Amino acid sequence: MPEILMQYEAEIWRSIGETFIMVGVSILAAILVGLPVGTLLFLCRKGNLLSNQLAFSTLNLLVNITRSFPFLLLVVFLIPFTRWIIGTAIGTAAATVPLAIIAIAHYSRLVEQSLLDVPKGVLEAAVSMGASVREVVFKFLYVEARSGLVLGLTTSIISFISYSTIMGVVGGGGIGDFAIRYGYQRFETELMMYMIIIMVILVQAIQFTGMTVSRLIDKR
Repeated sequence: MPEILMQYEAEIWRSIGETFIMVGVSILAAILVGLPVGTLLFLCRKGNLLSNQLAFSTLNLLVNITRSFPFLLLVVFLIPFTRWIIGTAIGTAAATVPLAIIAIAHYSRLVEQSLLDVPKGVLEAAVSMGASVREVVFKFLYVEARSGLVLGLTTSIISFISYSTIMGVVGGGGIGDFAIRYGYQRFETELMMYMIIIMVILVQAIQFTGMTVSRLIDKR
């Protein structure tokens, strides 16, 4: 191990842990909330099972507004809300709030797009067999769209990692914040390059895993 990495070993491991916490919460928010929101966006579209223009327009507007915010401005805008939820606007826990919100908006749109790719014949066949809305979603839609859903989540996770590098502005820590504070601001260019390499390896590992899982479960 290079000497400079040994010198900052404890700080590096702490920053990696902070990144994992922030990204982990984002993934949970994306799956637990973003997936249902994206599914509702699909179902409430005109002509679909739960066709409801008001519900669709409201959800669609909320997702669009959240996604259109520059993330740094979203973090600052949400400081009062974060302080109300967490009790503080500083630290890794506080950083998870804006990350979770952008994760929900980001993944819900990708879920909607994946479900739109499901052939209409699948829905028609499910309805003709008397399947309930819940059965249509879990036994037909998600099964047919599973490969796209995994690829969408993979893309989202990589975006979450990118977003997490900004969280140093609220003391969120993470690899990106470490690279800026210890590498750039202290003119430790070598250290900053090592942090970039770690980020690249992490992203490539996630991309490879996501692509592999998607290919394995794609039975089309």
